[in-house]
Amino acid sequence: MKTITTPVPALDKAIRVCNFLAEKGNATFSQIYLGVDLPKSSTSTLLNAMVAHGMLRQERDKYSLGLLLFELGNKAIQHFDIKTVATPLLAELRDSTNLTCHLGVLEGGAAIYLLKMESPQAVVVRSWEGKRLSLYSSGLGKVLLAWQAEQEIDDLLPESEPFTAYTEKTITRRAIYKQQLAEIRQRGWACDDEEDCIGVRCISAPVRNAQGDVIAAISVSGVLFQLPEEKWQEIANQVQHTCSLLSSLIKA
Repeated sequence: MKTITTPVPALDKAIRVCNFLAEKGNATFSQIYLGVDLPKSSTSTLLNAMVAHGMLRQERDKYSLGLLLFELGNKAIQHFDIKTVATPLLAELRDSTNLTCHLGVLEGGAAIYLLKMESPQAVVVRSWEGKRLSLYSSGLGKVLLAWQAEQEIDDLLPESEPFTAYTEKTITRRAIYKQQLAEIRQRGWACDDEEDCIGVRCISAPVRNAQGDVIAAISVSGVLFQLPEEKWQEIANQVQHTCSLLSSLIKA
């Protein structure tokens, strides 16, 4: 994820700690100051302040994200109008595909789920509203980057941060990834073929505003037997149709 630096260093450090714990789940004091590259001398004071404000929780020697962030996140999502508009459309897509459906946006250097509609089938894809996704291994992340300017892509995925191989299928070479983005732009949708999680596939397409800019993406996710390769185009057509409907409502 891109590291953002502002004129307020204390805030930058607190956000970096939150992002680190969002990825790791929980961590010790040593893991945090080493993982986030913070001065050991000031990290203890920072963590204590974040615990006092409810941004973090401390259980024995481990720190994790606090409920204040959950509460603020929920309030932010409530005021994001696209979620309200998209809800009935995602419900229809879920019912027609029997797959788990997501609405996501690009925020703070990551793809984030704003809305989730769980599949009615017994097989459950582990995800949640507010979950942050990789921009290079997830279908939704690929779509959100595919139509960005080349410089924006390079800023969000800097050369100094190598791609992590989440599975054996994760694309870790930048040139191949950019070639795939070009293919996504040409066909209009993206696929994550077990690149983010073993046994899980995802198909995603873009949502556009009145200016034609990609402002969100919709995806469907399922395990291998739910998304066999021979059905990708058929399902992609359904996802694109839902995206078109949502785009039309946003432009209205």
